[in-house]
Amino acid sequence: MFLACFLIAVSAYLLGSIPAGYLLVWAFRKQDIRSMGSGNIGATNVLRAGGKGLGAATFFLDMLKGCCAVWLGTLIWSAMILLMHIVPTAPLRDFQALAALSCVLGHMFPVWLRFKGGKGVATGFGVFLVAAPWAALAAIGVFFLVLALSRYVSLASILGAGCFPAFAWLLIRGDRPLFFVAVQVTVALLIIVKHHQNIRRLLAGTESKFGAKQPA
Repeated sequence: MFLACFLIAVSAYLLGSIPAGYLLVWAFRKQDIRSMGSGNIGATNVLRAGGKGLGAATFFLDMLKGCCAVWLGTLIWSAMILLMHIVPTAPLRDFQALAALSCVLGHMFPVWLRFKGGKGVATGFGVFLVAAPWAALAAIGVFFLVLALSRYVSLASILGAGCFPAFAWLLIRGDRPLFFVAVQVTVALLIIVKHHQNIRRLLAGTESKFGAKQPA
């Protein structure tokens, strides 16, 4: 059991640590995204500094690694039963939650970039698109609604993340283990805390809007 959890945590963290935005900008522009715009490796800064195509690709790949991490947790849980004939002492959703948290932490604090990563919006969406799909879709719906009304990506991200635990509580059916719920809240809080500079700029009225060529 411990070995399985260790394998999930390490694998999901390393998967989350893959800096898609950094690699894409380096591959196609021969530039370091960390020296451009806000210096963030996430999709918003890549979009502003590298163009719509690279920004969309960054979002997709960051989301995909989140999905893959939770699929990996599911696969290991299933393998324990089918191949090793071991009945896990923790429910599937706890394994998924461990993978989700590890992947998001990997994205935010990647070992390859001296633990300076992205803000976790796309990766957070990806992990819960598998672990809690309806709640994730509801949260991304809030994101797009707020973005359309305000044109602030940061505000949309903060409110989307903040709404997610409530959507998860309302929309998830079946068992809701304590660790699974705790991870939902933790990931949402991590995303909000990662936006602390944006929050200061929002309060000061100096935050840049979507489409403006200013730091995110």
